[in-house]
Amino acid sequence: MSYGKNTNQGKFKPKNPNKYKGDANNIMFRSSWELKHMKRCDESPDIIEWSSEEIIIPYKTFDGVLHRYFIDFYMKVKQKDGSIKTFLVEIKPAQFAKPPKTPKKQTKRFITEVLDYSKNIAKWKAADEFCRKNNITFMVLTEEGPIDWKKHAQIQ
Repeated sequence: MSYGKNTNQGKFKPKNPNKYKGDANNIMFRSSWELKHMKRCDESPDIIEWSSEEIIIPYKTFDGVLHRYFIDFYMKVKQKDGSIKTFLVEIKPAQFAKPPKTPKKQTKRFITEVLDYSKNIAKWKAADEFCRKNNITFMVLTEEGPIDWKKHAQIQ
C-alpha cells in the first residue's frame, strides 16, 4: 500500500523501556500517527505494557496463500474501574480503512486500491478472530478515531 513520499519513518526510543514487551532498542514507526501512538503508549500511566509489530497473525487473501500480519500495536491498559483490558490496534489512514469509491472508469489505480482494501479486510478478519479467541479487543484507528471496519466491509 502506498502512503506517498512524505511518510514519516524512523526509530522510536522509549522513555520507559520497561513497559515495552519486545526489543526496546528496535522499535520502528512507519508514520507520524504511529509515532504519536508510540509516545502515548510509552508515556501514559494507564498503559501498563505495549509493543509494536511484535505479534504476528497468519492470514490468507484472495490468492489463497498464507501470509503474516504484523499487527501495529499490542497494549495492556488499566481501565477506570481498575480492570485490565488488552488491545490489538491497527493504525491506518481513513482512506485505506474504507472501501475505495468506484470511479466512472475503472483504472489501474482503482484496481490496486480494491486489492489493497481486500488485503486489509483479510488481515483484520484474522486479527478479529485471533482476538475473540484470546479475550482481546481489536480496533482499527484512523485520524478520524476508531472505525467500525466490519460495517464498511459489510461483515457481521
